[in-house]
Amino acid sequence: MTFGSHVRELRKAKSLTQRALAEKLGISFTYLSKVEAEKLDFAQYPSERLIRELATVLDADADELLLLAKKIPTEIRDRVIERPDAFRKLAALDDASLDEVIRHVDRRKKAKC
Repeated sequence: MTFGSHVRELRKAKSLTQRALAEKLGISFTYLSKVEAEKLDFAQYPSERLIRELATVLDADADELLLLAKKIPTEIRDRVIERPDAFRKLAALDDASLDEVIRHVDRRKKAKC
């Protein structure tokens, strides 16, 4: 699923027209149309700020929308910058090993609760 098509689905699920959503966001409906069609004039995707506003208005997961727009959520980006060594090692793992790490982390979280 693409960023634009996901925004369109979320908007329609809320029974909002492009005009109604654009008004809630303080943008023009033509700009929103370009966002949904992924045909922006000056960038591939809207700004992180607008993506977060879209998520709020549409009751969507901001991180999911940001990642669809190929933008790294601030909290993740900051953590990568703090610990590049750890993320380099994670990035080097194959999917099976990475899944094993995730299961281990999930078990530790449950044990702490």
